Amino acid sequence: MFSRVLRHLFGAYAALPFLVILSSHHTSSATRNTGNYCPPSSCGNIHNISYPFRLNTDHKNCGNKYFELACENNSRPTLYLNMEKYYVQAINYSDFTIRLVSAAVQKDDCFSLPHQSLTQEGLRSEYEEGLRSEYGIYYYKINWTDSSVLTFLCCENQMLNPPDYIMDASSCKNGSGTTYDSSSSSSISSPSCVNMEGHSYVMVGEDIIQDVPDLCRINLIYPVPENMRNMTYTDVHDILVYGFELSWLSICCHYSIKNRCNLDEATMKNNYCLPYIIENYLGKLFKLYFEAIFCPTIGDNYCDYRIHPSNLAIFLISFSIEMLVFIVIYHVLLFPCGLLCLLTLLIYKWRRRHLSMYEDIEKFLQSHDNDLMPIRYTYSEIKKITNGFKDKLGEGGFGSVYKGKLRSGRFAAVKLLGNSKANGQDFIHEVATIGRIHHVNVVQLIGFTVEGSKRALIYEFMPNGSLEKYIFSKQGIVPRSEKIYEISLGVARGIEYLHQGCDIQILHFDIKPHNILLNDKFVPKISDFGLAKLYPTNNNTVPLTAARGTIGYMAPELFYKNIGGVSYKADVYSFGMLLMEMVGRRKNLNALANHSSQIYFPSWAHDQVSAGKDIEVQEDATEHEKKTTKKMIIVALWCIQLKPVDRPSMHKAAEMLESDVESLRMPPKPFLTPHQMSGDDDRANHTKLSNPPNDCIDSSYQFGR
Repeated sequence: MFSRVLRHLFGAYAALPFLVILSSHHTSSATRNTGNYCPPSSCGNIHNISYPFRLNTDHKNCGNKYFELACENNSRPTLYLNMEKYYVQAINYSDFTIRLVSAAVQKDDCFSLPHQSLTQEGLRSEYEEGLRSEYGIYYYKINWTDSSVLTFLCCENQMLNPPDYIMDASSCKNGSGTTYDSSSSSSISSPSCVNMEGHSYVMVGEDIIQDVPDLCRINLIYPVPENMRNMTYTDVHDILVYGFELSWLSICCHYSIKNRCNLDEATMKNNYCLPYIIENYLGKLFKLYFEAIFCPTIGDNYCDYRIHPSNLAIFLISFSIEMLVFIVIYHVLLFPCGLLCLLTLLIYKWRRRHLSMYEDIEKFLQSHDNDLMPIRYTYSEIKKITNGFKDKLGEGGFGSVYKGKLRSGRFAAVKLLGNSKANGQDFIHEVATIGRIHHVNVVQLIGFTVEGSKRALIYEFMPNGSLEKYIFSKQGIVPRSEKIYEISLGVARGIEYLHQGCDIQILHFDIKPHNILLNDKFVPKISDFGLAKLYPTNNNTVPLTAARGTIGYMAPELFYKNIGGVSYKADVYSFGMLLMEMVGRRKNLNALANHSSQIYFPSWAHDQVSAGKDIEVQEDATEHEKKTTKKMIIVALWCIQLKPVDRPSMHKAAEMLESDVESLRMPPKPFLTPHQMSGDDDRANHTKLSNPPNDCIDSSYQFGR
């Protein structure tokens, strides 16, 4: 908007020389055409009859033929409109008006009325040829600024209580002194009922013609120079005798500024209005600046279109100031406008990204509609299953988990995904992965819902919650070492199945206590496949564009590429860290430990086992439980070796857990400690999921003991 205004301003400034030349040309033309050849004429009391008027005795080059007057008996100028004769009472060149009175109206006879109605439409048809003149529009127009309309009625019945805008003509006297009585049934004609019986009334006002009473007919419509109310018919007749005004420059006056028509004799002579032409072809801004330089010099109504130095100097100063103000405002508003555009662009891109994500989800679900997918629920059904999301089980970075009940009566856990940008991929990963897996140590996905941004996953309900609350419990709810061992073995079997139980390997990348759920019999089940990736089983390493997982459980090769490629050994490392925490019933890194040597538990546990000391995690531990604890520590230490090549596979780790502790060799002490690892977030971004496996369905695979 501001740039457009500035362009107009520069355009107006550049057009000044052209306007000056144009002005000089028309001013000189006016002097030749009017001042030298057409002296003013006179008729009776009307003097100085000049352009656009002329007498019928004047030269044909003077005035305008459409404004020709006759001088009746050399005493009264007359004008004919719509075949009726009018006397010219006055001509006002300052406001471009002429006052006329009908020749039929007699001063001392209120019965005398104009012979015909006079309306603007009648004037237009009378001067239609004049409207087609070469440059513009010159015709008579009723001056409605302070005018009204008289409507003369002849009614069959007398009005008992007429409204205030209807006047009775009962006070009218004709030329012989006869008074018209509206209550009489005499056949004497009334002012507006000439040669017919009836009662005569006059309506005053231009907006009430449609309110003509019933049984009344309009005989005459006539303009008057002022609005009248509460007047007698005698006053009406006096106004008719005074006459009415017509304007001959109506169009140019429509474009006036502060009631100024801004025309001079030059523009009238050449039949066009210069400011009107400027405004229509160059714009209003040109017209404003043009008048600022040329116009305010002669009277209050028009100007001579000559340059006046004082006006030009003032204009140039004011124009320069305005330019400076516009430039400042333009730059001040440029920043918020730019910011608004930037925000609009970001919102657009955000919407496009999310719409694309929704499309990807729908395409994936449609392409695998017949692959024994879990049940697809509507969002309203999810709300009904969870009873309006009343029973909340937990909350995490992915969203919230609610307890629900299916129609079969079976309890379920409903994970309602949040609106984070990664949840679209999390959703696809979980549906694609665990939607096709049925293993005793992998949580079962019963169903899902996806409606735009609303996404939810329905799992089998795990009444004992996650392993986290048992191994880190401070309230004494700690399972015996034998139960912890059984849980660790179940987790190992579940991960082994993901790696080798299908024709494609599934890497979880987020093995941790929080993602190990326990059913009513404390059977562990691996959950949360939001970061899972699927790869061919013959891939020794897998490509990753970013680290993924949870700090404290992430394998070092996810950070340090020089120690080895990323593979299924990353899950082995996470399992080893999980196994260490299950053994110690504590976080692996604990700055509040009793001794500084115990701050990092894996390092301390390696020293204890290497020294032949027992790690007592419970006071009444049996000899078997102590051996089991030692075995779990040795397996965990193997799993968390720095280099992936030094770690066992999950199949080997499960075998080691099932073997005797005496057959296990003590691994080297883990070189890397947690403070040497770095990461900025608990969960990293991940790439899109490839096609899910097709033959990981209804497997009852169990590794032998």
